[in-house]
Amino acid sequence: MHRLIILNGRVITPWQVLEKATVVVEEGKIVEVREGYELSDQKDTIIDATGKIVSPGYIDIHVHGAASYDTMDASPQAIQGMARFFAAHGVTGFLPTTTTAPQEAILAAIANASLCQREGTGGARVLGVHLEGPYISPNQPGAQHPQYIRPAHPEEYQQFFSWDNIKLITLAPEIPENMAFIPYAMSRGAAVAVGHSAASYEDIVTAVAEGLSQSTHTFNGMVGLHHRQPGTAGAVLALDDIYAQVIVDNVHIHPAVVKILVRAKGTARTVLITDAMRATGMPDGEYELGGRKVTVSRGEARLPSGTLAGSTLTMDRAVRSAMADTGLAFEQVLPMATSVPAESIGLADQVGSIAPGKTADMILLTPDYRVAATIVQGQVVYQKNN
Repeated sequence: MHRLIILNGRVITPWQVLEKATVVVEEGKIVEVREGYELSDQKDTIIDATGKIVSPGYIDIHVHGAASYDTMDASPQAIQGMARFFAAHGVTGFLPTTTTAPQEAILAAIANASLCQREGTGGARVLGVHLEGPYISPNQPGAQHPQYIRPAHPEEYQQFFSWDNIKLITLAPEIPENMAFIPYAMSRGAAVAVGHSAASYEDIVTAVAEGLSQSTHTFNGMVGLHHRQPGTAGAVLALDDIYAQVIVDNVHIHPAVVKILVRAKGTARTVLITDAMRATGMPDGEYELGGRKVTVSRGEARLPSGTLAGSTLTMDRAVRSAMADTGLAFEQVLPMATSVPAESIGLADQVGSIAPGKTADMILLTPDYRVAATIVQGQVVYQKNN
């Protein structure tokens, strides 16, 4: 049987860091992880990881686009282009994320993501879809198109679920129709996040009781924390059941607030995301997000009003920024980009860590945490040219 064998790397497992270790992959799955050298025959593919860190691949559960492409383009070319770009930045799995739009446009994006899940991308894997909107608050639209914001309606969202690939939904739970939608979404295998919401603390407590379990780009697009009115952000910090997504680009929130968030939630409930849009990896200039004009200057994406419109962040940079902002070591930050996002969308039994039985989604990193190679389902999909 043909195997992929990674030798001599510093392998980060869920339990320990193994020096000069061996990872054995068969048929896209990890079958063995151990210290020492693995003898192989001529049929094996060997990767010498001497001087490299062997890490689980990053998982981005909130990302709209990159490399001039967007999820809402609803074409295989767009998803493939995004996936190749993400792989070069250490991402092995992602959720293409929609924007608030007409029903037909959202349906097309969901169907296209399903096609790319089945046929592959040549880069990072599509793990499902993140439906951001249209069931959000008109009082907290952010860069979402206000014209298309609407309450959840069964006839519509049942169509969204017809491809069986929605893994995460962002909504405003204070709207009664949206609150009623939460149990249905959970029953269909989707996690539910509060985002673009004017919810009170009490609203979030009620929503968590219904099954809400995440916060979308925490602090952005929600009611902030006040010491007498905890608001949406206060509920996210206080309630242990909520996974808190965060954009660590030092633009969306201050580094000190990143540190506060991680102290409050712990690394086991904090999820690094990019919220990247199509300008990611591209020059400054004029772009589009959800049908709205976006200007990117010095890497910051904004509407003409000045409102932030996604980011140009990559996951490898997010990890390094999180280390700088929190003072935590790489091994401490890593779960927030790997096992915790996987757990938050119900895929921890498949991806997010290096352990026997898991899918062989891994990255090789240099000592300064730059991506040297990306492996998806046991296949090398990116390798940096020296």
